[in-house]
Amino acid sequence: MPEPRSDPGLPAETRAVLRGWAGSGGPLATRARVVLLAAEGLRDADIARRLGVSRQTVGSWRHRWHSGGLPGLEQRPRTGRPALVDEAEVVTRALLAPGGSGASRAIARELGLSHATVAAIRRRWQLPPDAAPAPHIPTRPPLPGADVWVMGLYVDPLSAVLLAGTRPQTPRTAPAATVIGEDVLEGVARALDPLSAAPDPAVAARAAASGPDTRWDGALPAYLAAAAEHHPDIELHAVVLWERGRPAGRDTGHPDAGTPVTFHDLPARTTWRGFLRAMIALDSTSHPESSRRVYLDLVAALERRAHRPSPGGPAEPVHWLRENVAGHLRAPARRQLPSVPASFSGVNQIDLGSFNECVVIEAVRLSGSITRGEIAHRTGLTQQSVSRIARSLLDRGILVEDAQRRATSGKPRTPVRLCGTAAHALGLHIDPELLTAVVIDLDGAIVCTCTRPVSADTDPGEFVAQVVALGHEALEKARGAVREDGLLGVGVAVPGPVDIASGTVLNPPLMQAWKDLPLLYLLKDHFPCRVLIEKDSLAAAAGERWIGRDRRARDFAYLYLGTGVGSGLYLNGDLYRGVSANAGEFGQLCAIALGRMAGDGRPEILPECNPPVSVPDFAARLGLGSAGTDGGSTAAYRAVGRAAADGDPAAVRAVREVAGAVGRGALGLVDLLDIDLIVLGGPFFTDDVAGFYLEEIGRTVNEFPTARRLRRVEVERSVLSAEAAAVGAASTLFHATFTPRLRGRDRV
Repeated sequence: MPEPRSDPGLPAETRAVLRGWAGSGGPLATRARVVLLAAEGLRDADIARRLGVSRQTVGSWRHRWHSGGLPGLEQRPRTGRPALVDEAEVVTRALLAPGGSGASRAIARELGLSHATVAAIRRRWQLPPDAAPAPHIPTRPPLPGADVWVMGLYVDPLSAVLLAGTRPQTPRTAPAATVIGEDVLEGVARALDPLSAAPDPAVAARAAASGPDTRWDGALPAYLAAAAEHHPDIELHAVVLWERGRPAGRDTGHPDAGTPVTFHDLPARTTWRGFLRAMIALDSTSHPESSRRVYLDLVAALERRAHRPSPGGPAEPVHWLRENVAGHLRAPARRQLPSVPASFSGVNQIDLGSFNECVVIEAVRLSGSITRGEIAHRTGLTQQSVSRIARSLLDRGILVEDAQRRATSGKPRTPVRLCGTAAHALGLHIDPELLTAVVIDLDGAIVCTCTRPVSADTDPGEFVAQVVALGHEALEKARGAVREDGLLGVGVAVPGPVDIASGTVLNPPLMQAWKDLPLLYLLKDHFPCRVLIEKDSLAAAAGERWIGRDRRARDFAYLYLGTGVGSGLYLNGDLYRGVSANAGEFGQLCAIALGRMAGDGRPEILPECNPPVSVPDFAARLGLGSAGTDGGSTAAYRAVGRAAADGDPAAVRAVREVAGAVGRGALGLVDLLDIDLIVLGGPFFTDDVAGFYLEEIGRTVNEFPTARRLRRVEVERSVLSAEAAAVGAASTLFHATFTPRLRGRDRV
């Protein structure tokens, strides 16, 4: 069949409609581009090569145009399979529901496609079932490398560019499940929708008058240069999601030569929305660092831009860049640190095979020493099941038999207890003023402790190096006590807020030098074993539960008095972390209880919730003298504590002032959760001031609650030492391994 002749000149109105369709990224885009290129005199073969479609597709749409005009290009109602397949949407569905031989068939049924079509798309993108993503991204030209990250997004009134990063190798490990949901993907696309709409006619007219390439001379090159400086560890690529005002088919309108990135167009069979969703899904399923928090930040940036008025001029572009999470992947010359001994490569023999094994271990742990019959009575398991499980745990060295007990009848009973040397854990506590490292055994006994003073304004790289060195020092000191395969892992307690999914410490209020630091993956480079990160107050609560045994076998709130006051909650038999694992932000609760609000309407950051600062300052204002003038130092706090213990009125009043503010926050916890136990601990809950805190907080939580006639709230000292957070961080390894849980969703 001969090709149609070149299309005559298109009317201005028709050309404007076709250009709108071509820039929309929707199902009409390819059809409009075919007509526009044909109007320029290109042959079918040239158009097919330019757009990445078949010659038959080009011929079909040209004939539809000649026979029906614009209505002929529009979607016709039809039954059966969709006329246009968005390959990126297939990729997204495959990533969010990976694995299984039937995955492609399920996706095909959901999208109304054939199984063969879905399988072909997965092959084209190199996403086989039951395998970690190692994709080929068919942009034009294709993105190089199998390890792909989303690094940023630029949007101005006429264009949108997705910044991707690539490395030649595949990710070292992939998470067992996706760390992002459909709600986040939809949130990003929905926030971008208003920015993808056609621009104001005046803006479009100015762009048309100035030519299609002038936009690259302004904000975008500056954004790309900043991105290259911000992400020096990865090769950057700019994928153009949409661009208005560039002539259809023009593939050379990108400023490759003068910028630090390479430019790419969307794959031929995708829309901008589908491609964006697919890239986010791929990034999040390949990299734990790319958590919900990263893309919620992107949604917030887009929403701020969409709601920001721009009177009298063009709107300010969106230029979002994520933090440099790939810094731990490069290999610069590091400060020489002692290597972890090969013997500390992690416990291999502890592999609990059932929920009932955890139930038995929990019963033994709470009791200290217990017979098999008592275990059966406490747990509700049969005597035969308990005997079988106990025998298995004895053979694996997790339990040991204790001295026999005489029985009133029958043979003596032999109790069992946990074998403390069966496993050890290293706990690290990162505080703005002090680093602490402890090694504890399975019984909670401290094998060794190391501390090192630090400054909150220390460079993060140097700070991390000091943490690593202190951890290695503690492991070296514990070498004789920890058996060769006995290190269960490393627990790290950090000030909040923390993104547990990616192991990123966000901007803690008392550590100004830290902002979005990927601490977990920096530490994993130096500790070849399991590493867990936890908020310091939550870690202290986990340690209290583990080491407190039956004394803490009920719901309680742990108030952690450190450089800041936090709370950890143990509810319904497990540590309560909350949706983002940041439960226990106690300072705002105190501020609300006291009615203290900042000028912007937020709860005030209370000085009372930072004891080492507030107690010396209050004491100095009350006339204590030189002992309390060194505000903010640990030495000053302890000097005031000694003065309070000696009866100095100014010191006593200063401590009671802080204790009263903490007590009002504790009152909120008691009323909200209906608990009857508050535990106080932390490095600034010292013997000198303990009595004042216990008395003041105990009075507040018992005199003022609404349900005070129905319960008596106990306020007790922690069973942990001043190293509560470090001991608790180590205990999180035991808690994650041995505590019985029925929940299907857990972070560890």
